[in-house]
Amino acid sequence: MNLFESLNEASSKAVDSGEVFLIKSKEYAKLKVFEQLTISMSLLGKALLIGSFVLIGFFFFAIAAAIALGRILDDYALSTTIVGGFFLLMALLVYLLRHIINKKVIQIMSPKFFN
Repeated sequence: MNLFESLNEASSKAVDSGEVFLIKSKEYAKLKVFEQLTISMSLLGKALLIGSFVLIGFFFFAIAAAIALGRILDDYALSTTIVGGFFLLMALLVYLLRHIINKKVIQIMSPKFFN
């Protein structure tokens, strides 16, 4: 009878340890999701804030470049067309290099996400 009692006690301890492990694993998973979510939201917020200021800066630089080029060429319509064409070429370049940009973003984000 002593053998059965010790087996029963050992199995009860194993079940209790398993339950504690499951509870702690669930808590860890919740904390990990919270951490990843806050990192992602923080990164998105910073990107939007910085991106909006950069966009405003480019907007003013484009206007200044169009005005300066218009004075040089004595044709403001042609100067705005040239500046617009430059931005279209930049957009095309980014589109053509999108796979390289995706790889770089994945390389930067993967250590933050999987650690």
